Amino acid sequence: MRQLQRFFKSPDTVCVAAEGHLLAAEEPGRIRPEWKSWRLDALPIVLETIPVGYGANRSGQSHAGKVAAIGRALAGVERVIIATDPGREGSMIAWEVLEHLGWRGRVDRLKLGALDDVSIRRAFAALAREPDSGERDYAAYLEALCRQYEDYHLGLNGTRAISLRLRPPAFRDPWRFGGVQTPTLAILADLEARIRAFVPQDFFKVALTAETGSGAALTLWHAPKERIFEAEIAETIRAAAAGWAGPLRVEQRDVRRAPPKLFSKDTLARRCAKRFGWDPQHTAGLAQDLYDQGYLSYPRTESEHLPESQTGDAGAILGALPETLPDLAGLVPEAGALVFRRGAKGHYVKDPGEHHAIVPLRKMPRPGSLGRDLARLWELVAKAYLAAHLPDGIDARTIVSAEIATPIGEKRFSVTGSVVKAPGWRAVYGAEAEGEAEAVPGKARREDEAVLARLPPVADGAEARATEARVETAVTEPPRRITRGELPVVMGRLIDQVDDPAVKRALENPVNPNEPKGLGTAATRDAILPKLLKSHYVALNAGKDPAITVTEVGLAFMAAVRRVFPAYGDPVGRAVFESELAEIGRAATRAEAERRADAFRQRTRARLEALIAAISAASVVSLDPSLAPARAPAGGREARPPTPAMVAFAVSVADRKGLALPRGLKSNASICRAFLDLHATQRNPGGEKGGDPGSTMGGAERPPSPAMLRYAQSLARTKGLACPPEVETQFAACRAFLDVHAEARGDRPGADQAPERAADPARKTRTARTRGTRAPKGRKPGPAARNATGR
Repeated sequence: MRQLQRFFKSPDTVCVAAEGHLLAAEEPGRIRPEWKSWRLDALPIVLETIPVGYGANRSGQSHAGKVAAIGRALAGVERVIIATDPGREGSMIAWEVLEHLGWRGRVDRLKLGALDDVSIRRAFAALAREPDSGERDYAAYLEALCRQYEDYHLGLNGTRAISLRLRPPAFRDPWRFGGVQTPTLAILADLEARIRAFVPQDFFKVALTAETGSGAALTLWHAPKERIFEAEIAETIRAAAAGWAGPLRVEQRDVRRAPPKLFSKDTLARRCAKRFGWDPQHTAGLAQDLYDQGYLSYPRTESEHLPESQTGDAGAILGALPETLPDLAGLVPEAGALVFRRGAKGHYVKDPGEHHAIVPLRKMPRPGSLGRDLARLWELVAKAYLAAHLPDGIDARTIVSAEIATPIGEKRFSVTGSVVKAPGWRAVYGAEAEGEAEAVPGKARREDEAVLARLPPVADGAEARATEARVETAVTEPPRRITRGELPVVMGRLIDQVDDPAVKRALENPVNPNEPKGLGTAATRDAILPKLLKSHYVALNAGKDPAITVTEVGLAFMAAVRRVFPAYGDPVGRAVFESELAEIGRAATRAEAERRADAFRQRTRARLEALIAAISAASVVSLDPSLAPARAPAGGREARPPTPAMVAFAVSVADRKGLALPRGLKSNASICRAFLDLHATQRNPGGEKGGDPGSTMGGAERPPSPAMLRYAQSLARTKGLACPPEVETQFAACRAFLDVHAEARGDRPGADQAPERAADPARKTRTARTRGTRAPKGRKPGPAARNATGR
């Protein structure tokens, strides 16, 4: 708002600002009291519109005053210009307030790709050429609402149904379900299965040491792409090579190396994770801060290209770089010497999509004015932009090879020598290994060819003879795990994870070939991994950019989803589904967008009915209770040990049933309690002295005492929780409820939440610029009601 206010001098123009999403969806229990408790027979919970209240800022203050101020500002206004961040999220921030306040006047949309003066003036010029910008933006808003509509209902219903029906009794935390996070887990689970099933194999390479008549010696290798797995074949080739004599072939050519692509949000996160060890959410926050200050273009972009119309900006931007990075002064060419690479393999295209790549702007930060991390991120983007406009690097490459006849055919041995002939763009990075081809996440590492920095002088056709031949053994490697920084890239580029040509075609995006179909949006992908970690479906390994491992809980959850409702465990199907959802935002008119949105909501409701029906007919997942994550007690202290009576009873149950005690039972009360809940819920007829106080007596479930029940109900009211129905009828369930929540009574914020509150989608979240979002009154829900269970 402050940036735009500088352009308006007329008293007839009023600038007002939102603070993220100002409206918040009501929690289900406030809509209908019967929806507060978790009951399978109450599902599915489906709403046509979601009632809203006012959200709150980070200090806890209600947004009611801001909404009221915007309402007063609208009085007597003829025209509204929406100038929030470009994209669905920014559109929703504005439209939800306008609809809540009942605005029916003219609306135009200003799309700001950056906040420097030149970009702002260009945005207004574009606005003047688009009389229907508001209509088109309303379509983007409806797409956002539909994303929220599905997120809200899938998270709410799917999490409750799976937790109530499929989750093993030893597990107390919700088994969270979401339209994007569940297919993302499927990608990781499939990779985990391939890694676990991987059996290393020896393969063989044959080395030949040859000497020329001039005395030059070098080692050539036979390492074909189709690896040699039979030792006999390798030995046959070695024996033939050992007696070889003949001419060497020498090929010399220049190899051009083009600079890497510019950064999208996800590729920037990946590079920062690899280089600095940053979490993608940290990178996103820094990029947003630089955008707000006018130093970077809009950061939540999926594009790695710039529009051809911006080639004229490069000279001014690059000419100003040395103000902040004086070391680059000698590398910035004159404006006429800049290189502009066009086309999908270059940096400039006719239409890069909704947002272009992340690049620096004319406004340069003063040296030392940015914090350390902000400065490092800006420098990374600035160097990439400079490299993109410099000449190719050129390597002088020499390949020495020999063709050797063997009993199984002619085999090629070779070695490559490579020296830098012209550094080109690589001079920007010096010794840094910047811009080298990134390995594809989830794939095995490539076999590098034999390369030497320098080869001895050898003439083409020089005669040589073998002085030694040997077989060397190597071992195949499993697929690489996907790292924290790579996951957003994997979600956005599923096409790199599949090999089937038909599936690859299904993931192509005819509307924008540079951005294939993927999971989620650029603004939401960073939030998926924290949700998977919170649900204990995955864990992070050690390292700067830690690899992701899927836990036994995650594998069991994913197997159950695929068994019950396979469509939600299919990442490719989900990506295609989301591309159909994007058609709403591409509608040419408001009426067409509304028609598509209504059809989508109907489809969502049908899928929801089918999901709940399938889960209701499924059976409980069988899973070792020792795998149940321990719930942290009050104040984040270490898990408390079980009482001696609990341990003694667990030992007696294990002896009686011939069971092994799970690891950690004698030191962790949660594990001990889970073991008893699973194995001590039934007694022999007539009872057993010293048995489980919560077990059945004579075949009937023992109810809790009146005092226990009163205490549980009082505790629930005090903490704003809902008592599960079984608390009122089952001693063990009531005891478990009290064990979890009574020990946290009176705690400071941060204690465990009840499953109902942890899994419901009306929990507020925070993005780089906005706080949690909920649908405004009288309108369909949209994507901003993100939560612990959904997108």
